[in-house]
Amino acid sequence: MKIKDFYHRGKTVLSLEIFPPKMGTGTIESITGKLEGFSQLNPDFISVTYGAGGTTTGRTCDIAGTVKNDFNIESLAHVTCLSSTKEVVIDTLDRLKENGVKNILALRGDFPTGDQSSVPNPLHFEYASDLISFIKQHYGDTFSIGAACYPEGHIESRSLTQDLLNLKTKVDTGVDFLVSQLFYDNEQYYRFLESADKVGIKVPISAGIMPVINAKQIHNIVTLCGATLPRKFIRILDKYEDNPAALMEAGIMYAIDQIIDLVTSDVDGIHLYTMNRPDVATKIVENISHILKRG
Repeated sequence: MKIKDFYHRGKTVLSLEIFPPKMGTGTIESITGKLEGFSQLNPDFISVTYGAGGTTTGRTCDIAGTVKNDFNIESLAHVTCLSSTKEVVIDTLDRLKENGVKNILALRGDFPTGDQSSVPNPLHFEYASDLISFIKQHYGDTFSIGAACYPEGHIESRSLTQDLLNLKTKVDTGVDFLVSQLFYDNEQYYRFLESADKVGIKVPISAGIMPVINAKQIHNIVTLCGATLPRKFIRILDKYEDNPAALMEAGIMYAIDQIIDLVTSDVDGIHLYTMNRPDVATKIVENISHILKRG
């Protein structure tokens, strides 16, 4: 089944995101074990991330295939393009197709750290819209294509307006649905949805939620994506930063509160960044299962 069809069934789409182990730091089997826990939550789909510069390409394809074929859950495979050649992208997409994966999250991605000798010069792809156009040209409707959106604007964008126009270009190129970057202020997200609608972005959008379960995450969040931290959130950090167990519990409850408010406001979907923690995802999903429109 293609993910775009989930958004037309009159219920809140629930999805989970996992990441492959870095090369040399873990095995595919270590993720397969975690998938046992995630599968018990009955998500509509599970997305599998892609390392910078395609460093986990093979593992992403294998895990996406495992999600689809062994657990009978639709998988969304991330594919990045900035440091890839057209030949590498075709090889990746062919491999996903062979594994029965029908859904792609098309991303620009980042350059790999360290040795960049494998990066094509000139670049074969500069923007996610280039990748989307390429997939459409070579694969037609084989894949349902999703893309990322940024409720507070991409950290590299000149303005929110310009970022929305760039997003509109991506959508018009052939995007079926969007998955948002994480955010902690729902009001920011609602303003983004209104602005996206005004510029003619009509595809379904899932809200990205990442529970904060340790203090280290905060620095990464602010540095990597510039997410606004509301006063309520900052008070939690100030009170529990020296109490890891309490901070984890408070972070989970904050995510639950966010999701309840979002579902009450009839968002299209909830996309949970799990950090490969089935225990955390289970606590959240168990607390929201009764308010999700899952009929």
